[in-house]
This record gives sequence, C-alpha cells and structure tokens, in this order.
Amino acid sequence: MDTAKSDKILARLMALHPKKIDLSLGRMHSILDKLGNPEKRLPPVIHIAGTNGKGSTVAFLRAIMEAAGYRAHVYTSPHLVRFAERIRVAGKLIEEDALADLLERVEVAAGQDPITFFEATTAAALLAFAETPADICILEVGLGGRLDATNVVDNPVAVGITPVSLDHQQFLGETVREIAAEKAGIIKRGVPLVVGPQQKVAAEVICEIADNHGVEPNMFGEHWHADAPPSGDKMLFEDESGVWDLPMPVLTGDHQIKNAAMAVALARAQKALPITHQAAKAGIGWARWPARLQPIKGTKLNDLLPEGADLWLDGGHNPAAGDIVRTFLQGVDPVERSVTLVLGMMGTKDVGGYLKRLSGLVNRVIAVPIDGETGAAAPAALAAAATDIGINGLVAKDVPSALQAISDKAHPERPPFVLVAGSLYLAGHVLRQAELLPT
Repeated sequence: MDTAKSDKILARLMALHPKKIDLSLGRMHSILDKLGNPEKRLPPVIHIAGTNGKGSTVAFLRAIMEAAGYRAHVYTSPHLVRFAERIRVAGKLIEEDALADLLERVEVAAGQDPITFFEATTAAALLAFAETPADICILEVGLGGRLDATNVVDNPVAVGITPVSLDHQQFLGETVREIAAEKAGIIKRGVPLVVGPQQKVAAEVICEIADNHGVEPNMFGEHWHADAPPSGDKMLFEDESGVWDLPMPVLTGDHQIKNAAMAVALARAQKALPITHQAAKAGIGWARWPARLQPIKGTKLNDLLPEGADLWLDGGHNPAAGDIVRTFLQGVDPVERSVTLVLGMMGTKDVGGYLKRLSGLVNRVIAVPIDGETGAAAPAALAAAATDIGINGLVAKDVPSALQAISDKAHPERPPFVLVAGSLYLAGHVLRQAELLPT
C-alpha cells in the first residue's frame, strides 16, 4: 500500500493548523458548508464521548452491528500505525487512493484558511461516510465533546458517555466536573443517552445537562448493569427489558466487561436498527481493539526476550488507565515473575499519578523516548518519577533496547513479564516494529 500521496496532503493540512488551538465549531461548519454539508447526509449516527473506554466501546458496538448484518461506518482517533485506521467505510479501512482524494478535496475547500488537523480529517471522514451507503455511522469524539469537530450532527440516534476522568486539562478544564460538562456537550434533545460508570461528580453534571435538554439518562448501575458470575465463562447484561447472557470479551481486563455492556446498552437504546441477542453475543465474542492490554506474541520483539517471557502492550496514559493496569498486574505473581514496565509518555500527562497506581506491582520502569513526538516526556524525567515513588527507574534509547536489557538481566527461573505502556503513539511504534498492522 502506497501512503505517499495521502501523507503529503496530511503534512500540508498540518501546516494550516492554527498556532493556538481555539476550540470552536465555526471552522468546522465553514468547511462543511464548502463541501456540501456531508454531515447532513449520513446514515443513522451513534456519537460517543468519554475519557476512558471510548475506543473499546466503539469496537464492541461496531462488532455487534456487523454481526447483525449491518454495514457500519466508524471514525476513531488517533491512529496507531497509519492514518487510514481512523476511517472505516462500510466495514473496511478506507483505501489509500480514496483517502488521498478526500483529503485533497478538503484541502482545496480550506484554501489558506486556518483549520485544525482534526477538523480537516473529520471533514474527510464525513465526506467518505456521506458518499458510501451504510446502515449505521459510529463517531468517536476526538477531544471533549461540546466543541469537538464530530459534534456537528444534529440528530444522532443515540449518544454515549464512557467513564470521565482527568485528562487534557489544558483544553477541557482542571476538574472532573468541568471535563464532564464538556463531554456532556454531545447530549441532544430527544436523543437517547447512555452513560457508563462515572465518578459521582461526573454523573451529577451529566444528569444536570441531560435534564436541561429534557433527556432521561440511561445510567450504569441504575438503568443497566453488567457483571460476570464467579464461573468466569460469561458476562451478564441487564436492563429494564431483561437479562442477556453474553460471552466474556476477548479483550483483556475486567473493565472490558463494562465497555462491552456499554456497547450493548447503546445498541439497544438506538431505535434505527433492530439488534438481537444473538448479534450481541457474536459481536462481543469477536471484537478486537489494538493496544488495549494486547498480548504481543510470535514477533521479532518477542525474539529479544528469553523463553517463557510475556510481552504486553497498552496505550492508556492517565491515572484512570493506571487503575486498569494495576488490576491487570495484580494477576501476575511477583515472586514467580519479574515485572518490568517499559514506559513512554507525552509531557502533558500525569506520570506520577499513573505510576503511583503501580507501586508494589512493578519491579522496575525502563523509560524510553517516543520517536517523532516533540512533546514526549524526557526518559530521564520518567525514570526519576518512578524512582521518586520507590520503583527502580532506568532509561533506554528505544523499546528494542529496553527488551534486550531485560533479557540480559533475566533470571532463568523467573521469566520476565513486560508491559510496554503509557502512550498510544508509543504503542503505534511497537505495533509497527512487531509488524502487527491494525486491520
């Protein structure tokens, strides 16, 4: 696949990006007007905001829709390896030639007017979705919700808000309440609202804004529930219509039970397309989403580690993601295994808040840079943050070097357990090095 043409256009669009991001919808409405308002010609739309779990929820929802026989457009961000991952047209990743054509049309329409990279690429996605038949369109918010470039659809068939926590404070506000208010900006009068597990303050503000729009929120823990029996061989979803038994998600982590249930709740809340129990079972059973506690097996990166070692990848990057990783690592025996976190993070992230969750579970942190990301935290600063909370902090020049260092010091009776984590950008590099391209 030749990405040269689309890569050049993406680079030119990046050059139009305003020096300072002014979150608003004015530029988005302007470019969409010039493109013939594709946002008004979409299949039924499900719009999803939140801090954690958006991507996994989208993956489960898409799988459910496709298991039901429907063609689904899907827009997500960021991409991990190549830009085309962001735009799935009627079930398939967009072709490079089609992507280049769409980006060129957006570039021509923009002229020399300032437009953010995400606004331009969202416009291209909406064009693709408007011009290709499908049965449903799933849009993942990029940042916040109220002023996000995806928030241009007036009449979605359902909106969802996954768990809200602190992240992107420089854009969304310093408190969970402020951030939740931004996420709740996708709520529309007369549109079903599904709300995932929330901190009390987030739930309160979401309910306030829903009430202002005359919307009755469909709340986790009140209107719908999800759990796994002790047997661990299935999960149960319950709402006011009854109970569905579903397979355990293939995606790793107890939190994925709630993400899968959130997708089921959204599928049942929208009334544009009928969804059967069988479709939900099939979708939950095969949904995949890369870089979310993903096992890496049989790659050249694994070859750098000794026999018996485990290698995992996770793109979570905030304290709430640290909670998920903590729960995951609690299942690893620290006596039998030597646990190493290979960590790369952006400089705006709360590295201390993330690492505190892992104290006592990780033997050492090896900090690495994130190639090509000027805003990445310096490895020395990450290692120092680990040392400050009592975890041995080291530095390596890249992930392969970190894996080799782990191998060099491995004990034959205590095989390494390695988690590469802290950034979706780092996760993309790892998937590229492992030759595991998302499909």
